[in-house]
Amino acid sequence: MAEFSFLSDSIKNGFLRFLEPIGGFLEKLGVHPHILTFLGLLFSLLAGNFFRIGSFFWGGLFVGLAGICDLLDGKLARGINQSSRIGALLDSTVDRYSEGFIFLGLALYWRNSYLLWVIILGLLGSILVSYVRARAEGLGVSCRVGVFKREERMTYLTIGAMLGAIPYTSHLFLGLVLWIIAIFANVTVIQRILYFQKAVREKVTETENK
Repeated sequence: MAEFSFLSDSIKNGFLRFLEPIGGFLEKLGVHPHILTFLGLLFSLLAGNFFRIGSFFWGGLFVGLAGICDLLDGKLARGINQSSRIGALLDSTVDRYSEGFIFLGLALYWRNSYLLWVIILGLLGSILVSYVRARAEGLGVSCRVGVFKREERMTYLTIGAMLGAIPYTSHLFLGLVLWIIAIFANVTVIQRILYFQKAVREKVTETENK
């Protein structure tokens, strides 16, 4: 049975096809993947600053641009045969900084609201989703499962922020998205832990039956 996702595979694949010509153009220009990695970090920093001052439309726009950079840097690295462990580590590390900047901006804007705690919970969940996957893979188990991975978080945050730019609706749209991230990012953490536990037990059983 296919795993439920907040972002369907058809949408993901359609968007990747949309980005293919851009990736090909950057490849022909000889753009290094690290340029896109750090450009995404810059966009995230700008997004966090726009969120801090309550400019949700621009914050959402730069979150979306950062997400596009995140998709293109890996694709570009594979296209020009520059994929490496160091590059993968750098990309993952920059992604965590990027999310930190974005959530920090949101936290500063809502520092006097109950949503501050929702934002903190969402940030912790977002970081742990990636950490559990990395830790599990370090222990020999591929762990990419979960209902709310990074692409879902960034897509929902982009849409929620841009809709939140409509006067008097920021708590309705963006606040709802923050609740969704806070809940389902942490649900994804639990899913990955349970998946890892099941995979380890299956490996132990296979070893015992040999």
